[in-house]
Amino acid sequence: MPTQVWLYVIGVPVALCLGYRLYHRLRLSKAKHRSLTGHSKMAKRVAKLLPFYEYGEERFFACDGAPEPVARARREALERLCATFRERAPKTIAQSQALEAHISDVEFTNAYRVPFQFRNYLHTRLQLGCLLEASAGRKVRDLDGNWSYDLSGSYGTNVFGYDFYKECVDAGIERSRELGPVLGPYHPVIADNVRRLKAISGMDEVSFHMSGTEAVMQAVGLARYHTGRNRAVRFCGAYHGWWDGVQPGIGNPRKVGDVFTLKEMDADALYVLRTRKDIACVLVNPLQALHPNAGAPGDATLVSSKRRAGYDREAYRQWLMQLREVCTARSIVLIIDDVFLGFRLAYGGTQEYFGVCADMVTYGKTVGGGLPIGVVCGRADLMKRYRPGYPSDICFARGTFNSHPYVMASMNEFLRRTDAPEMRASYARIDELWDGRAAALNARLEAAGTPVRVANMVSVWTTLYRAPSRYNWMLQFYLRAQGLSLSWVGSGRYIFSHDFTDEEFAEVSDRFVAAAEAMKADGWWWEDASLTSASISRTLLGEILRTKLGRSSVGQRA
Repeated sequence: MPTQVWLYVIGVPVALCLGYRLYHRLRLSKAKHRSLTGHSKMAKRVAKLLPFYEYGEERFFACDGAPEPVARARREALERLCATFRERAPKTIAQSQALEAHISDVEFTNAYRVPFQFRNYLHTRLQLGCLLEASAGRKVRDLDGNWSYDLSGSYGTNVFGYDFYKECVDAGIERSRELGPVLGPYHPVIADNVRRLKAISGMDEVSFHMSGTEAVMQAVGLARYHTGRNRAVRFCGAYHGWWDGVQPGIGNPRKVGDVFTLKEMDADALYVLRTRKDIACVLVNPLQALHPNAGAPGDATLVSSKRRAGYDREAYRQWLMQLREVCTARSIVLIIDDVFLGFRLAYGGTQEYFGVCADMVTYGKTVGGGLPIGVVCGRADLMKRYRPGYPSDICFARGTFNSHPYVMASMNEFLRRTDAPEMRASYARIDELWDGRAAALNARLEAAGTPVRVANMVSVWTTLYRAPSRYNWMLQFYLRAQGLSLSWVGSGRYIFSHDFTDEEFAEVSDRFVAAAEAMKADGWWWEDASLTSASISRTLLGEILRTKLGRSSVGQRA
Protein backbone atom coordinates (compact mmCIF):
# COMPACT_ATOMS: atom_id res chain seq x y z
CA MET A 1 0.00 0.00 0.00
CA PRO A 2 1.45 3.39 -0.96
CA THR A 3 2.81 5.63 1.76
CA GLN A 4 0.24 8.31 1.02
CA VAL A 5 -2.58 5.88 1.66
CA TRP A 6 -1.09 4.78 4.97
CA LEU A 7 -0.76 8.40 6.00
CA TYR A 8 -4.41 8.93 5.05
CA VAL A 9 -5.60 5.82 6.90
CA ILE A 10 -3.71 6.79 10.05
CA GLY A 11 -3.97 10.56 9.81
CA VAL A 12 -7.71 10.94 9.32
CA PRO A 13 -8.73 9.08 12.54
CA VAL A 14 -6.02 10.90 14.49
CA ALA A 15 -7.18 14.26 13.14
CA LEU A 16 -10.79 13.43 13.91
CA CYS A 17 -9.86 12.37 17.44
CA LEU A 18 -7.83 15.52 18.05
CA GLY A 19 -10.58 17.67 16.56
CA TYR A 20 -13.17 16.00 18.80
CA ARG A 21 -11.03 16.54 21.87
CA LEU A 22 -10.31 20.16 20.91
CA TYR A 23 -14.01 20.86 20.34
CA HIS A 24 -14.96 19.57 23.77
CA ARG A 25 -12.06 21.40 25.38
CA LEU A 26 -13.33 24.61 23.84
CA ARG A 27 -16.85 23.87 25.08
CA LEU A 28 -15.42 23.33 28.57
CA SER A 29 -13.66 26.68 28.38
CA LYS A 30 -16.90 28.28 27.19
CA ALA A 31 -18.68 26.83 30.24
CA LYS A 32 -16.36 28.72 32.58
CA HIS A 33 -17.25 32.20 33.72
CA ARG A 34 -15.35 34.94 31.91
CA SER A 35 -14.07 36.49 35.14
CA LEU A 36 -10.97 35.39 37.02
CA THR A 37 -13.33 33.77 39.52
CA GLY A 38 -14.26 31.31 36.78
CA HIS A 39 -10.65 30.57 35.81
CA SER A 40 -8.93 29.20 38.90
CA LYS A 41 -5.49 28.66 37.40
CA MET A 42 -5.37 32.10 35.83
CA ALA A 43 -6.57 33.70 39.07
CA LYS A 44 -3.71 32.09 40.98
CA ARG A 45 -1.18 33.31 38.42
CA VAL A 46 -2.54 36.86 38.57
CA ALA A 47 -2.53 36.78 42.38
CA LYS A 48 1.20 36.03 42.37
CA LEU A 49 1.83 39.02 40.11
CA LEU A 50 -0.17 41.56 42.13
CA PRO A 51 2.34 43.68 44.10
CA PHE A 52 1.72 45.17 47.51
CA TYR A 53 1.72 48.93 47.88
CA GLU A 54 0.12 51.20 50.41
CA TYR A 55 -1.23 54.71 50.66
CA GLY A 56 0.41 57.35 52.76
CA GLU A 57 -1.71 59.75 54.78
CA GLU A 58 -2.42 62.22 51.98
CA ARG A 59 -3.53 59.62 49.44
CA PHE A 60 -5.40 57.58 52.06
CA PHE A 61 -7.97 60.36 52.35
CA ALA A 62 -8.01 61.53 48.72
CA CYS A 63 -7.22 58.60 46.44
CA ASP A 64 -10.43 59.41 44.53
CA GLY A 65 -9.29 62.96 43.74
CA ALA A 66 -11.43 64.60 46.41
CA PRO A 67 -10.55 68.25 47.19
CA GLU A 68 -8.76 69.21 50.40
CA PRO A 69 -11.89 70.22 52.39
CA VAL A 70 -13.39 66.78 51.78
CA ALA A 71 -10.12 65.02 52.62
CA ARG A 72 -9.89 67.06 55.83
CA ALA A 73 -13.46 66.11 56.79
CA ARG A 74 -12.62 62.46 56.22
CA ARG A 75 -9.48 62.72 58.35
CA GLU A 76 -11.41 64.28 61.21
CA ALA A 77 -14.15 61.67 60.87
CA LEU A 78 -11.64 58.82 61.10
CA GLU A 79 -10.12 60.36 64.20
CA ARG A 80 -13.58 60.51 65.81
CA LEU A 81 -14.26 56.88 64.93
CA CYS A 82 -10.92 55.76 66.34
CA ALA A 83 -11.58 57.68 69.55
CA THR A 84 -15.05 56.15 69.82
CA PHE A 85 -13.74 52.60 69.67
CA ARG A 86 -10.81 53.32 72.02
CA GLU A 87 -12.98 54.97 74.65
CA ARG A 88 -15.82 52.49 74.41
CA ALA A 89 -13.84 49.24 74.63
CA PRO A 90 -10.28 49.72 75.95
CA LYS A 91 -10.13 46.36 77.72
CA THR A 92 -11.51 44.42 74.76
CA ILE A 93 -9.14 46.10 72.31
CA ALA A 94 -6.07 45.68 74.52
CA GLN A 95 -6.63 41.97 75.03
CA SER A 96 -7.46 41.48 71.34
CA GLN A 97 -4.24 43.20 70.28
CA ALA A 98 -2.27 40.92 72.57
CA LEU A 99 -3.64 37.90 70.67
CA GLU A 100 -2.72 39.08 67.19
CA ALA A 101 0.89 37.90 67.34
CA HIS A 102 -0.11 34.47 68.61
CA ILE A 103 -3.30 33.46 66.75
CA SER A 104 -2.88 33.34 62.99
CA ASP A 105 -6.62 33.80 62.37
CA VAL A 106 -6.57 37.14 64.19
CA GLU A 107 -3.59 38.38 62.20
CA PHE A 108 -5.21 37.31 58.93
CA THR A 109 -8.63 38.85 59.56
CA ASN A 110 -7.10 42.11 60.73
CA ALA A 111 -5.09 42.26 57.52
CA TYR A 112 -8.06 41.63 55.24
CA ARG A 113 -10.86 43.82 56.59
CA VAL A 114 -10.20 46.50 53.98
CA PRO A 115 -8.48 46.80 50.57
CA PHE A 116 -4.76 46.25 51.07
CA GLN A 117 -3.76 49.78 49.99
CA PHE A 118 -5.47 51.17 53.10
CA ARG A 119 -4.51 48.35 55.47
CA ASN A 120 -1.43 49.54 57.31
CA TYR A 121 -2.42 53.16 57.81
CA LEU A 122 -5.81 52.13 59.14
CA HIS A 123 -4.57 49.30 61.33
CA THR A 124 -2.17 51.53 63.24
CA ARG A 125 -5.02 53.88 64.15
CA LEU A 126 -8.32 52.04 64.25
CA GLN A 127 -8.39 48.95 66.44
CA LEU A 128 -11.26 46.52 66.85
CA GLY A 129 -11.85 43.85 69.45
CA CYS A 130 -12.25 40.16 68.70
CA LEU A 131 -13.32 39.05 72.18
CA LEU A 132 -16.81 38.59 73.60
CA GLU A 133 -17.87 37.26 76.97
CA ALA A 134 -21.66 36.94 76.78
CA SER A 135 -24.66 36.61 74.49
CA ALA A 136 -28.35 37.07 75.22
CA GLY A 137 -31.24 37.23 72.81
CA ARG A 138 -30.01 38.88 69.65
CA LYS A 139 -27.10 40.66 71.29
CA VAL A 140 -23.49 39.98 72.29
CA ARG A 141 -21.38 41.67 74.98
CA ASP A 142 -17.69 42.55 74.89
CA LEU A 143 -15.26 42.65 77.82
CA ASP A 144 -16.15 46.27 78.56
CA GLY A 145 -19.84 45.54 79.00
CA ASN A 146 -20.98 46.91 75.63
CA TRP A 147 -23.97 45.13 74.11
CA SER A 148 -24.47 45.12 70.33
CA TYR A 149 -26.89 43.50 67.94
CA ASP A 150 -25.20 40.49 66.35
CA LEU A 151 -25.38 40.42 62.55
CA SER A 152 -22.58 37.89 62.11
CA GLY A 153 -24.81 34.87 62.68
CA SER A 154 -21.77 32.92 63.89
CA TYR A 155 -21.01 32.34 60.19
CA GLY A 156 -24.33 30.59 59.62
CA THR A 157 -24.59 28.58 62.82
CA ASN A 158 -27.03 30.91 64.56
CA VAL A 159 -30.39 30.36 62.87
CA PHE A 160 -32.69 30.42 65.89
CA GLY A 161 -30.91 32.65 68.41
CA TYR A 162 -28.16 32.12 70.94
CA ASP A 163 -30.52 31.33 73.80
CA PHE A 164 -31.97 28.46 71.76
CA TYR A 165 -28.52 26.93 71.23
CA LYS A 166 -27.46 27.44 74.83
CA GLU A 167 -30.49 25.43 75.88
CA CYS A 168 -29.65 22.69 73.37
CA VAL A 169 -26.05 22.43 74.58
CA ASP A 170 -26.94 22.53 78.28
CA ALA A 171 -29.65 19.91 77.91
CA GLY A 172 -27.48 17.77 75.66
CA ILE A 173 -24.53 17.72 78.02
CA GLU A 174 -26.83 16.91 80.92
CA ARG A 175 -28.31 13.96 79.00
CA SER A 176 -24.89 12.54 78.09
CA ARG A 177 -22.97 13.52 81.21
CA GLU A 178 -22.89 10.02 82.66
CA LEU A 179 -21.18 8.63 79.55
CA GLY A 180 -18.89 11.62 79.13
CA PRO A 181 -16.33 11.87 76.27
CA VAL A 182 -16.29 8.16 75.44
CA LEU A 183 -15.36 7.72 71.78
CA GLY A 184 -15.95 4.72 69.56
CA PRO A 185 -19.15 3.29 71.06
CA TYR A 186 -22.23 5.42 70.47
CA HIS A 187 -24.51 7.10 72.94
CA PRO A 188 -27.99 5.62 72.32
CA VAL A 189 -29.38 9.05 71.40
CA ILE A 190 -27.68 8.62 68.02
CA ALA A 191 -30.49 6.33 66.86
CA ASP A 192 -33.07 9.11 67.09
CA ASN A 193 -30.70 11.53 65.37
CA VAL A 194 -30.33 9.16 62.44
CA ARG A 195 -34.07 8.60 62.19
CA ARG A 196 -34.77 12.32 62.15
CA LEU A 197 -31.99 13.20 59.70
CA LYS A 198 -33.18 10.52 57.29
CA ALA A 199 -36.69 11.95 57.44
CA ILE A 200 -35.45 15.52 56.91
CA SER A 201 -33.12 14.70 54.03
CA GLY A 202 -35.17 11.92 52.43
CA MET A 203 -32.02 9.76 52.31
CA ASP A 204 -31.27 6.17 53.33
CA GLU A 205 -28.16 6.48 55.46
CA VAL A 206 -26.20 8.98 57.55
CA SER A 207 -22.57 9.47 58.51
CA PHE A 208 -21.15 11.92 61.05
CA HIS A 209 -18.02 14.06 60.78
CA MET A 210 -16.32 16.85 62.67
CA SER A 211 -17.14 19.74 60.36
CA GLY A 212 -19.03 20.72 57.25
CA THR A 213 -15.78 20.67 55.33
CA GLU A 214 -15.16 17.05 56.32
CA ALA A 215 -18.72 16.18 55.31
CA VAL A 216 -18.09 17.60 51.83
CA MET A 217 -14.79 15.69 51.62
CA GLN A 218 -16.58 12.46 52.42
CA ALA A 219 -19.42 13.07 49.99
CA VAL A 220 -17.07 13.84 47.09
CA GLY A 221 -14.87 10.85 47.97
CA LEU A 222 -17.84 8.48 47.99
CA ALA A 223 -19.12 9.86 44.68
CA ARG A 224 -15.76 9.22 43.04
CA TYR A 225 -15.51 5.76 44.64
CA HIS A 226 -18.90 4.57 43.40
CA THR A 227 -18.90 6.15 39.95
CA GLY A 228 -15.30 5.30 39.13
CA ARG A 229 -14.88 8.82 37.76
CA ASN A 230 -12.38 11.38 38.96
CA ARG A 231 -13.85 14.81 38.14
CA ALA A 232 -15.93 16.95 40.46
CA VAL A 233 -17.82 20.04 39.31
CA ARG A 234 -18.33 23.15 41.40
CA PHE A 235 -19.82 26.42 40.26
CA CYS A 236 -18.10 29.76 39.92
CA GLY A 237 -17.83 31.64 43.23
CA ALA A 238 -19.17 28.80 45.39
CA TYR A 239 -17.57 27.91 48.71
CA HIS A 240 -17.58 24.33 49.97
CA GLY A 241 -15.24 24.52 52.93
CA TRP A 242 -11.51 24.90 53.31
CA TRP A 243 -10.62 21.55 51.71
CA ASP A 244 -8.27 22.23 48.81
CA GLY A 245 -9.97 19.52 46.74
CA VAL A 246 -12.93 21.81 46.06
CA GLN A 247 -11.13 25.16 46.20
CA PRO A 248 -8.80 25.17 43.21
CA GLY A 249 -8.23 28.92 43.05
CA ILE A 250 -6.64 31.64 45.17
CA GLY A 251 -5.86 30.52 48.69
CA ASN A 252 -5.00 26.95 47.72
CA PRO A 253 -1.27 26.37 47.24
CA ARG A 254 -1.81 22.91 45.74
CA LYS A 255 -2.47 22.36 42.06
CA VAL A 256 -5.96 20.94 41.63
CA GLY A 257 -6.58 19.22 38.32
CA ASP A 258 -9.66 17.13 39.03
CA VAL A 259 -12.20 19.91 39.66
CA PHE A 260 -14.04 21.90 37.01
CA THR A 261 -15.33 25.37 37.94
CA LEU A 262 -18.28 26.11 35.66
CA LYS A 263 -20.77 28.92 35.18
CA GLU A 264 -23.88 28.57 37.28
CA MET A 265 -27.34 28.98 35.75
CA ASP A 266 -25.92 28.57 32.26
CA ALA A 267 -26.62 26.23 29.36
CA ASP A 268 -22.92 25.81 28.57
CA ALA A 269 -22.37 24.18 31.96
CA LEU A 270 -25.24 21.77 31.32
CA TYR A 271 -23.67 20.87 27.98
CA VAL A 272 -20.42 19.88 29.68
CA LEU A 273 -22.32 17.72 32.15
CA ARG A 274 -24.25 16.04 29.33
CA THR A 275 -21.24 15.22 27.17
CA ARG A 276 -18.34 14.32 29.45
CA LYS A 277 -17.87 10.81 30.81
CA ASP A 278 -15.46 11.58 33.67
CA ILE A 279 -17.67 13.65 36.02
CA ALA A 280 -18.41 11.94 39.32
CA CYS A 281 -20.40 14.64 41.10
CA VAL A 282 -21.75 18.16 41.02
CA LEU A 283 -21.63 20.34 44.14
CA VAL A 284 -24.28 22.99 44.72
CA ASN A 285 -24.10 25.68 47.38
CA PRO A 286 -27.57 27.28 47.23
CA LEU A 287 -26.27 30.50 48.80
CA GLN A 288 -24.95 31.31 45.31
CA ALA A 289 -28.53 32.10 44.31
CA LEU A 290 -27.93 35.49 45.97
CA HIS A 291 -24.82 36.25 43.90
CA PRO A 292 -24.43 33.71 41.05
CA ASN A 293 -20.92 33.28 39.66
CA ALA A 294 -19.39 35.65 42.19
CA GLY A 295 -17.37 34.91 45.28
CA ALA A 296 -18.58 35.61 48.78
CA PRO A 297 -18.69 39.42 49.08
CA GLY A 298 -16.27 40.99 51.52
CA ASP A 299 -14.92 44.45 52.15
CA ALA A 300 -11.29 43.49 51.49
CA THR A 301 -12.08 43.42 47.76
CA LEU A 302 -14.50 46.34 47.77
CA VAL A 303 -12.33 48.69 45.71
CA SER A 304 -15.22 50.33 43.84
CA SER A 305 -19.01 49.95 43.67
CA LYS A 306 -19.17 46.92 41.38
CA ARG A 307 -20.57 44.50 43.96
CA ARG A 308 -23.67 42.84 42.54
CA ALA A 309 -26.32 40.66 44.15
CA GLY A 310 -29.93 39.76 43.57
CA TYR A 311 -32.05 36.75 44.38
CA ASP A 312 -34.63 35.16 42.07
CA ARG A 313 -36.09 32.09 43.76
CA GLU A 314 -37.98 30.79 40.74
CA ALA A 315 -35.04 31.19 38.36
CA TYR A 316 -32.78 29.29 40.73
CA ARG A 317 -35.40 26.59 41.22
CA GLN A 318 -35.58 26.10 37.46
CA TRP A 319 -31.81 25.85 37.30
CA LEU A 320 -31.72 23.16 39.98
CA MET A 321 -34.41 21.20 38.13
CA GLN A 322 -32.35 21.28 34.94
CA LEU A 323 -29.29 20.23 36.88
CA ARG A 324 -31.19 17.35 38.47
CA GLU A 325 -32.39 16.14 35.08
CA VAL A 326 -28.90 16.14 33.57
CA CYS A 327 -27.30 14.46 36.59
CA THR A 328 -29.91 11.72 36.53
CA ALA A 329 -29.44 11.10 32.81
CA ARG A 330 -25.64 10.93 33.14
CA SER A 331 -25.47 9.07 36.50
CA ILE A 332 -23.70 12.05 38.07
CA VAL A 333 -24.06 12.39 41.84
CA LEU A 334 -25.82 15.64 42.75
CA ILE A 335 -24.56 16.88 46.13
CA ILE A 336 -26.37 19.74 47.83
CA ASP A 337 -24.09 21.50 50.31
CA ASP A 338 -26.47 22.65 53.04
CA VAL A 339 -23.70 23.32 55.55
CA PHE A 340 -24.44 27.05 55.52
CA LEU A 341 -28.13 27.29 54.66
CA GLY A 342 -29.44 24.08 56.20
CA PHE A 343 -32.51 24.80 58.40
CA ARG A 344 -32.39 28.48 57.44
CA LEU A 345 -34.54 28.25 54.30
CA ALA A 346 -36.87 25.46 55.36
CA TYR A 347 -37.10 22.58 57.81
CA GLY A 348 -36.11 20.27 54.97
CA GLY A 349 -33.41 22.63 53.77
CA THR A 350 -32.66 23.37 50.14
CA GLN A 351 -34.48 20.28 48.87
CA GLU A 352 -37.77 21.32 50.43
CA TYR A 353 -37.38 25.03 49.73
CA PHE A 354 -36.65 24.62 46.01
CA GLY A 355 -38.43 21.30 45.48
CA VAL A 356 -35.38 19.41 44.22
CA CYS A 357 -34.08 15.98 45.27
CA ALA A 358 -30.36 15.46 45.73
CA ASP A 359 -28.37 12.22 45.81
CA MET A 360 -26.39 13.36 48.83
CA VAL A 361 -26.77 16.27 51.25
CA THR A 362 -24.19 17.70 53.63
CA TYR A 363 -25.01 19.54 56.85
CA GLY A 364 -22.94 21.28 59.48
CA LYS A 365 -22.86 24.23 61.82
CA THR A 366 -26.37 24.62 63.16
CA VAL A 367 -27.49 20.96 63.25
CA GLY A 368 -25.06 20.26 66.10
CA GLY A 369 -27.23 22.37 68.36
CA GLY A 370 -24.36 24.80 68.80
CA LEU A 371 -21.47 22.31 68.78
CA PRO A 372 -19.20 21.43 65.81
CA ILE A 373 -20.50 18.71 63.50
CA GLY A 374 -20.62 17.57 59.90
CA VAL A 375 -23.26 15.24 58.46
CA VAL A 376 -23.58 13.38 55.17
CA CYS A 377 -26.97 11.96 54.21
CA GLY A 378 -27.16 9.88 51.06
CA ARG A 379 -28.60 6.99 49.12
CA ALA A 380 -27.64 3.58 50.45
CA ASP A 381 -25.72 2.63 47.31
CA LEU A 382 -23.60 5.79 47.57
CA MET A 383 -22.93 5.60 51.30
CA LYS A 384 -21.39 2.09 51.32
CA ARG A 385 -17.64 2.26 51.94
CA TYR A 386 -16.62 -1.14 50.64
CA ARG A 387 -17.38 -3.60 47.85
CA PRO A 388 -18.67 -6.93 49.19
CA GLY A 389 -16.95 -8.95 46.48
CA TYR A 390 -13.58 -7.19 46.84
CA PRO A 391 -12.52 -6.93 50.51
CA SER A 392 -9.53 -4.64 49.86
CA ASP A 393 -11.46 -2.18 47.72
CA ILE A 394 -12.64 0.28 50.37
CA CYS A 395 -13.28 4.00 50.83
CA PHE A 396 -12.00 5.41 54.12
CA ALA A 397 -13.79 7.95 56.28
CA ARG A 398 -11.45 9.82 58.61
CA GLY A 399 -12.12 11.37 62.00
CA THR A 400 -11.76 10.56 65.68
CA PHE A 401 -14.59 12.52 67.29
CA ASN A 402 -17.28 11.93 64.68
CA SER A 403 -19.99 10.99 67.18
CA HIS A 404 -18.97 12.65 70.43
CA PRO A 405 -21.71 11.99 73.02
CA TYR A 406 -22.05 15.68 73.92
CA VAL A 407 -22.50 16.61 70.26
CA MET A 408 -24.96 13.81 69.57
CA ALA A 409 -27.09 14.73 72.58
CA SER A 410 -27.04 18.45 71.71
CA MET A 411 -27.95 17.57 68.14
CA ASN A 412 -30.90 15.56 69.38
CA GLU A 413 -32.14 18.53 71.39
CA PHE A 414 -31.87 20.68 68.26
CA LEU A 415 -33.67 18.18 66.04
CA ARG A 416 -36.50 17.61 68.50
CA ARG A 417 -37.05 21.32 69.14
CA THR A 418 -37.01 22.31 65.47
CA ASP A 419 -39.57 19.59 64.79
CA ALA A 420 -42.06 21.31 67.11
CA PRO A 421 -45.23 22.50 65.30
CA GLU A 422 -44.59 26.18 66.03
CA MET A 423 -41.05 25.95 64.65
CA ARG A 424 -42.21 24.17 61.50
CA ALA A 425 -44.96 26.75 61.04
CA SER A 426 -42.48 29.63 61.26
CA TYR A 427 -41.18 28.79 57.78
CA ALA A 428 -44.53 29.39 56.10
CA ARG A 429 -43.99 33.13 55.52
CA ILE A 430 -40.22 33.29 55.79
CA ASP A 431 -39.68 34.91 52.37
CA GLU A 432 -42.44 37.42 52.97
CA LEU A 433 -41.02 38.37 56.37
CA TRP A 434 -37.40 38.90 55.37
CA ASP A 435 -38.09 40.34 51.93
CA GLY A 436 -40.40 42.85 53.60
CA ARG A 437 -37.76 43.82 56.12
CA ALA A 438 -35.17 44.32 53.37
CA ALA A 439 -37.59 46.41 51.30
CA ALA A 440 -38.45 48.59 54.30
CA LEU A 441 -34.78 49.24 55.05
CA ASN A 442 -34.07 50.06 51.40
CA ALA A 443 -36.93 52.55 51.38
CA ARG A 444 -35.45 54.28 54.42
CA LEU A 445 -31.96 54.35 52.92
CA GLU A 446 -33.33 55.84 49.72
CA ALA A 447 -35.34 58.46 51.60
CA ALA A 448 -32.21 59.43 53.53
CA GLY A 449 -30.38 60.03 50.25
CA THR A 450 -27.66 57.49 50.91
CA PRO A 451 -26.10 55.42 48.08
CA VAL A 452 -26.62 52.19 50.02
CA ARG A 453 -29.08 49.33 49.48
CA VAL A 454 -29.33 45.76 50.70
CA ALA A 455 -30.07 42.51 48.84
CA ASN A 456 -31.17 39.37 50.62
CA MET A 457 -31.78 35.66 50.36
CA VAL A 458 -34.17 35.18 53.26
CA SER A 459 -32.13 36.18 56.36
CA VAL A 460 -28.72 36.35 54.63
CA TRP A 461 -28.07 39.88 53.39
CA THR A 462 -25.40 41.87 51.62
CA THR A 463 -24.84 45.57 50.94
CA LEU A 464 -24.91 47.15 47.50
CA TYR A 465 -23.51 50.59 46.67
CA ARG A 466 -25.18 52.86 44.12
CA ALA A 467 -22.52 55.57 43.69
CA PRO A 468 -18.91 55.09 42.52
CA SER A 469 -16.58 55.24 45.52
CA ARG A 470 -13.21 54.05 46.75
CA TYR A 471 -14.40 54.15 50.37
CA ASN A 472 -17.48 51.93 50.59
CA TRP A 473 -15.55 49.62 52.94
CA MET A 474 -15.70 52.36 55.60
CA LEU A 475 -19.39 51.58 56.20
CA GLN A 476 -18.47 48.56 58.32
CA PHE A 477 -16.85 50.82 60.92
CA TYR A 478 -19.80 53.20 61.05
CA LEU A 479 -22.10 50.22 61.56
CA ARG A 480 -19.92 48.92 64.38
CA ALA A 481 -19.87 52.35 65.97
CA GLN A 482 -23.68 52.19 65.97
CA GLY A 483 -23.64 48.97 67.99
CA LEU A 484 -23.99 46.42 65.20
CA SER A 485 -21.64 43.46 65.49
CA LEU A 486 -20.36 42.17 62.14
CA SER A 487 -18.19 39.32 60.93
CA TRP A 488 -14.73 40.15 59.62
CA VAL A 489 -16.00 40.49 56.01
CA GLY A 490 -17.83 43.63 57.09
CA SER A 491 -20.66 44.88 54.91
CA GLY A 492 -20.37 41.91 52.56
CA ARG A 493 -22.62 39.68 54.62
CA TYR A 494 -25.13 40.06 57.42
CA ILE A 495 -26.67 36.92 58.87
CA PHE A 496 -29.76 37.45 61.01
CA SER A 497 -31.08 34.91 63.46
CA HIS A 498 -34.75 34.14 62.96
CA ASP A 499 -35.75 35.21 66.45
CA PHE A 500 -35.41 38.93 65.67
CA THR A 501 -38.63 40.65 66.67
CA ASP A 502 -40.12 43.46 64.60
CA GLU A 503 -39.17 45.93 67.34
CA GLU A 504 -35.57 44.73 67.42
CA PHE A 505 -35.28 44.79 63.66
CA ALA A 506 -36.64 48.35 63.66
CA GLU A 507 -33.85 49.32 66.04
CA VAL A 508 -31.26 47.63 63.82
CA SER A 509 -32.69 49.59 60.87
CA ASP A 510 -32.43 52.84 62.83
CA ARG A 511 -28.78 52.15 63.52
CA PHE A 512 -28.06 51.10 59.95
CA VAL A 513 -29.59 54.27 58.51
CA ALA A 514 -27.80 56.43 61.11
CA ALA A 515 -24.48 54.83 60.14
CA ALA A 516 -25.07 55.47 56.43
CA GLU A 517 -26.13 59.08 57.05
CA ALA A 518 -23.06 59.74 59.21
CA MET A 519 -20.75 58.25 56.59
CA LYS A 520 -22.30 60.41 53.90
CA ALA A 521 -22.04 63.55 56.06
CA ASP A 522 -18.36 62.83 56.68
CA GLY A 523 -17.56 62.99 52.97
CA TRP A 524 -16.67 59.39 52.18
CA TRP A 525 -19.24 59.32 49.37
CA TRP A 526 -18.03 62.50 47.67
CA GLU A 527 -19.23 62.54 44.07
CA ASP A 528 -17.71 63.99 40.95
CA ALA A 529 -18.56 63.56 37.27
CA SER A 530 -15.09 62.17 36.58
CA LEU A 531 -15.42 59.51 39.28
CA THR A 532 -16.87 56.32 37.83
CA SER A 533 -16.31 52.63 38.45
CA ALA A 534 -14.41 52.52 35.16
CA SER A 535 -12.14 55.42 36.15
CA ILE A 536 -11.49 53.76 39.52
CA SER A 537 -10.47 50.56 37.75
CA ARG A 538 -8.12 52.48 35.45
CA THR A 539 -6.55 54.27 38.41
CA LEU A 540 -5.96 51.01 40.24
CA LEU A 541 -4.45 49.38 37.18
CA GLY A 542 -2.08 52.32 36.76
CA GLU A 543 -1.00 52.09 40.41
CA ILE A 544 -0.36 48.36 40.10
CA LEU A 545 1.68 48.73 36.91
CA ARG A 546 3.78 51.58 38.31
CA THR A 547 4.46 49.59 41.46
CA LYS A 548 5.34 46.48 39.47
CA LEU A 549 7.76 48.50 37.34
CA GLY A 550 9.31 50.09 40.41
CA ARG A 551 8.07 53.57 39.61
CA SER A 552 5.33 53.83 42.21
CA SER A 553 4.49 57.17 43.71
CA VAL A 554 1.56 55.84 45.75
CA GLY A 555 3.35 54.03 48.54
CA GLN A 556 5.91 51.48 49.58
CA ARG A 557 6.65 47.98 48.42
CA ALA A 558 6.14 45.20 50.96
